[in-house]
Formats: sequence, structure tokens, C-alpha cells
Amino acid sequence: MKEKIRIASGQGFWGDLIDAPYDQVTKGEIDYLVMDYLAEVTMSILQKQKNKNPEFGYARDIPALMERILPVCKEKRIKVITNGGGVNPVGCAEAIIKVAKSLNIKGLKIAVVDGDNIKDRIDELISVGEELKNMETGESIVYVKDKLLSANVYLGAAPIVEALSKGADIVITGRTTDTGLTLAPMIYEFGWSMNDYNLMSAGTVAGHILECGGQASGVNFLGDWKSIELTNIGFPIAEAFPNGEVIITKHENLGGKVSYETVAEQLVYEIGDPKKYITPDCIADFTSIKLEDLGNNKVKVFGVTGAKETDTFKVSCSYADGYSASASLTYSWPEALTKATAADKILRGRLENLGLEFEEINTEFLGYNSCHGPLAKTLHEDDINELVLKVSVRSHDFKSVDRFGKEIAPLILTGPPSVTGFAGGRPKPSEVVAYWPALIKKEFIKPEVQILEV
Repeated sequence: MKEKIRIASGQGFWGDLIDAPYDQVTKGEIDYLVMDYLAEVTMSILQKQKNKNPEFGYARDIPALMERILPVCKEKRIKVITNGGGVNPVGCAEAIIKVAKSLNIKGLKIAVVDGDNIKDRIDELISVGEELKNMETGESIVYVKDKLLSANVYLGAAPIVEALSKGADIVITGRTTDTGLTLAPMIYEFGWSMNDYNLMSAGTVAGHILECGGQASGVNFLGDWKSIELTNIGFPIAEAFPNGEVIITKHENLGGKVSYETVAEQLVYEIGDPKKYITPDCIADFTSIKLEDLGNNKVKVFGVTGAKETDTFKVSCSYADGYSASASLTYSWPEALTKATAADKILRGRLENLGLEFEEINTEFLGYNSCHGPLAKTLHEDDINELVLKVSVRSHDFKSVDRFGKEIAPLILTGPPSVTGFAGGRPKPSEVVAYWPALIKKEFIKPEVQILEV
């Protein structure tokens, strides 16, 4: 058993800093690089891409990244774990194999974790009584099953542990929990029992701290953010110990800040009930967490407790739910707010006269109330130098949304004066992707691990 392992966060979402993973493997010593690419909407985007091209369906930043970091990881024996396989983890692994061969890197084991994608099993599951009821409305998925774009189970750490036990250097998964990416190497390296729920919770908390990339090391920080060097931000690293204690830190030669405040702020991000942070591996009690600022960008996390996991997996589904479009016009002083308000009224009147069908028309006055809506402070119109009017519509009727796009541009010459900008031309209807959260009994899900070798 190792005395400790260093697990580095490399990505917090698909589109995060491209250089962050490279910095993590080159600017200091680490044992594992974990990269979280997936959000709920990302799965539907990846599924659409795979529908158009069967070779796609994964985060296509990965092959180019691997070209940069594979030689370093091979030399330093750094293992990589990522859920960037999306809806096509095999395709992602094959793309990495091509990169490895082009670099003449041999002796590489790439594990693929599959089994989370249940989109093609919906009818089968309904037939045995698994209705995948919406967690918010209680409705059966039968009502939207013909419009489904994606349906993926949140797998936990267990399949990744299996992959590591089979000697994997790189683990590519589909929809795995963000926390499971970090918990898995702790279970593997320290020989933790998955029935020790305090240890499972300790690793889960560490994973939660790392999952959002730089958020635990100073970015998006509400405290004294002005004093933090963010240009060369160093993403957080979890220095884990066999007893479940973790020290959150970063590479010394990179920017950012790891402090009691930055870690505490990340801990309350997207947690729901703090006493019941539910994952496939455990139920972590976030009220038990203790933090100690050790100084020099080191924060100790300890005392974490938890309970047995539930008998269900969460399922993230998305489905097509109509169309939307939005466009914006910029109005200048004087009377910018008055002009924008009048333009909105004129546009709505024209849409009504045309008899168009919309489930929702949303108007924002950017620079005035787009963040706080009705809570925005009432300003005198002369206090506003310029204002952006943004109007968005949503409807199941494609033609109504399409016609909206042809009605907003004419406001430039047939509305209030002083329009100084119209962004993007006529907006085209975009498909609305709606979210369907559900639960499924674990007995119906059998993750599979396969090893591909270079």
C-alpha cells in the first residue's frame, strides 16, 4: 500500500482550459490525472454527434490532448481517468490508440467502461416495470420515450477500480459520476472496502472538491478574488492518505489559491441536502466535514462520515421538446430603457397579430435586469447609457419560431430610434433539449470493462 497518492484535476467540463491537464502532468509530481467532461446537456450533444457520425460521440478534445501528454504520462507512470468517452467510450479509446501508435508508444493498456447507455433498452425496461419516472413530476418515461435523445446511468467508482486492477494506464468511461473518478484510485491504491462508507464518503468529498477544475483553487471565487493570480491558474490536487484524510493543494509554480475559503466554497456547490449527498458508492454527510488550513496552499479535509449507498442508480435522460430562438438589439442613450421597452411591446404586438403560437416569450434588458429580473433596481432612464434588448421564444411549432426570426430584424428601421447593433442576423430555430431525471434499480445495470492494448 502506498503512503499517499496525488490525484490532479485536469478538466471541470468539456470546454475547460486546454492547457490545464498538460500543466498538471508537467509542472509537478502526480500519480493520477482525472478529467470530468460531462454535464447533463453534454450527453445529448454527444449523442447527436454520434447519430451523424458513428465514430464520434466523445469529447473530441481528448486525442489532441493525449498527443501532448501521453509521452509525459508514460515516462512518469501517471494514470489518466476520464468520463470523456461520453456515449462512445470505445471510439474515444480507439482514437487514443491511433495517437499512441503515431508517437510510437507501446505497452499501453486502455480500459473502456461501458454499460451506462440505456437509450436502446427503454422498451425492454418498461416491459419489466421500470418506468423511469421523472423524479420531479412522477410521470412515466413512456410519454417522452419516442423523443429521447439520450439516456445514461450515473455509474460509480466500482468499474474504474476493476479497470485499474486489470492494469489500465488510461480509463475511459461514459456517464460516470464526477466524484467516482477521484474515489476509484483511492479504493484501488489503498485497498479500501467499498462497504466502509466513511472511507467511501471521504473519497467522494475529495472528488467533489476536484470535479469543477479550478473552482477549488481560486477561480469563480466570491472572496478576495482580486488578489489571486488567475492567468496561469493551477488546478487543484488531492493528496490522499489511506486513513481517508486528504490535503487539497496545487503545484507551487502555478497561479491560483487553495485556502479554507476556496475549498469551503466548492464544497457547497450543487450538493442538495448536505447530510445526504447521494452517489452510487455511498451517501456522504457533508455536515461532518472538517477543514484545516495548513497554509502554503494546503487545506486538510478530514472527519468525513457517510452511510450505505441506495439500491438505485440515477439516470440522466434528455429529449426533444420543441424549438427556440433568440435575438438581440442594442439601444443607446438617451432613453435607452424606454426605447428597448417600446421595441419589446411593438414586437409582441406584431407576433400576436400574426397568430403565432409560443409556449414562452422571454424578454431581458441586458445591463439592467438580465441577472436579477424583477428584483433589479429601478433606474432613471437617463442613468443607462446603453442597453441590449434580448428576446427569446419557445414553441413546439417550428413555423412560429422561424417567423419570429423574421420579425425582430425589421425593428431596426420600424421601431424606436438609435438601434446601434443587431447581433447575428436572423436567428434560426434550435431544437430545445429537455431534461428527464429518473432512478433505476441497480440490478438492471451491468457495467462492462474491456482492455485495449497498444
